[in-house]
Amino acid sequence: QVQLVESGGGLVQPGGSLRLSCSASLSIFRVYRMGWYRQAPGKQRELVATISHAFSTTYSDSAKGRFTISRDNAKNTVYLQMNSLKPEDTAVYYCNAWLDVNNDYWGQGTQVTVSS
Repeated sequence: QVQLVESGGGLVQPGGSLRLSCSASLSIFRVYRMGWYRQAPGKQRELVATISHAFSTTYSDSAKGRFTISRDNAKNTVYLQMNSLKPEDTAVYYCNAWLDVNNDYWGQGTQVTVSS
């Protein structure tokens, strides 16, 4: 049973920072493309950032310059460092591990609330 467990969410003031972590129980974590997605109330889930097995990264326009995705294959963990947070970043953030259509896994999500 594959499990992705997110942590690090919480309440932060505008302009603040948070670091999300996702620990994966994948035996070959290093070959998966890892990603962070988010879903705000009443909106569709959207891509935030991804990091490939080769450490190539992609970001949404809203995340560029403020968020950084990284991975530690020795710890089977992917991170999302979020700086300069805005109220519109408020959402449930989900971790994703993707290898192919038959190996596509999601975490349970962690709430991030940006509010003064």
